[in-house]
Amino acid sequence: MCRSMFSDHCTDEESKKILAGLCYDYNNKAVTGDLCEDLCVTEKLMYKHCLHYQQGKKVLQADWQGTSIILKSKNDAFFKFQTPVFLDESDAQPLPDAELLMMVAVEIKNTLGLDLPNITLLPLWPERKYSQDWKIELASMWSLYQQEEYLLFNLLQDFSRHVLRVVGTCGHFYGVEFLSAGHSWKQHFFPMEEVVGQCKTGEEKMNAILDIAISFLNMVHQFDNEFSHRLHLCDIKPENFAIRSDLTVVAIDMDMAFFEPKMQNILEQKCTSDKDCNFFDCFSTCDLKTFMCGAQRANSNLQVICDKIFRRWFTLSFMGSIYPFPLQDELHGAVQKCAESTNIEASFSDLYSLLQASQRELHRGNK
Repeated sequence: MCRSMFSDHCTDEESKKILAGLCYDYNNKAVTGDLCEDLCVTEKLMYKHCLHYQQGKKVLQADWQGTSIILKSKNDAFFKFQTPVFLDESDAQPLPDAELLMMVAVEIKNTLGLDLPNITLLPLWPERKYSQDWKIELASMWSLYQQEEYLLFNLLQDFSRHVLRVVGTCGHFYGVEFLSAGHSWKQHFFPMEEVVGQCKTGEEKMNAILDIAISFLNMVHQFDNEFSHRLHLCDIKPENFAIRSDLTVVAIDMDMAFFEPKMQNILEQKCTSDKDCNFFDCFSTCDLKTFMCGAQRANSNLQVICDKIFRRWFTLSFMGSIYPFPLQDELHGAVQKCAESTNIEASFSDLYSLLQASQRELHRGNK
């Protein structure tokens, strides 16, 4: 019942039709991918249920040889994606790798707003087979290159533990590892009994929450500082994150994540007030002389995480109900300040120090 309430009217019947259409395309040599055979022929990859349809995007859960994975696509059907024009030519010949890499770079710039060197594109580049099916391979790849989230996961998975791992593709669908998402209506947000089931005492649970909060801060620091451009998260809510068994925070929905160049293009719009410059969780300000929103984001990933996630965790009543500790008043105040301050460096430093000091207090109290 809960799944149907929060799944944007997705149904098993429609989801199975979507996958049947994908397999029809595979069997008729319109698409390919390393998951296609298991999905469409050997049935080692079996549909379980739909999670949600949101603004056209399909998110389905499947079982792959005993392991749960998620299948995602921006559209339900392959034909809804654009293909390179030259593929329509009946006598088209395989292009040299250098030329294809240039085309891929242009497509990725259109999608992500980034200029990427060839060495960065290599994780996206499957081994060329130079077979008669090269057109099918390229068309399938092209449908994936038009999906921002696929590109982000694929580009970042070797550099960050805070994004989902891509496990394979079939046509326009990509498979990612399965992790249990958070829930806004739960006090803890995340299924703590699954993540930290070994925690039996209030002290252990509080320490786990502090670990998860520190992982959120590590993610923020990496997204802000460790890539060639800052990565902005414009839809921050528990449902878009999950927690690994080692308490690492993972962004599992990055449809509203943008690197700095594209973020600036999105924000720089006409306006009559600051309200016109709000793009979900990413805010700018309106210049009333030019009636244009500023290209620079006015708030930050950290500020929104403090506001929409940490505020609930670090209330005095909630912390006290789990396991009271000496620094909880200071931690509560630091979170409130972080949610309202645009001084990222100071807020980050204060919070990180307090979270670590709180863990030391808990550890000392256990001796």
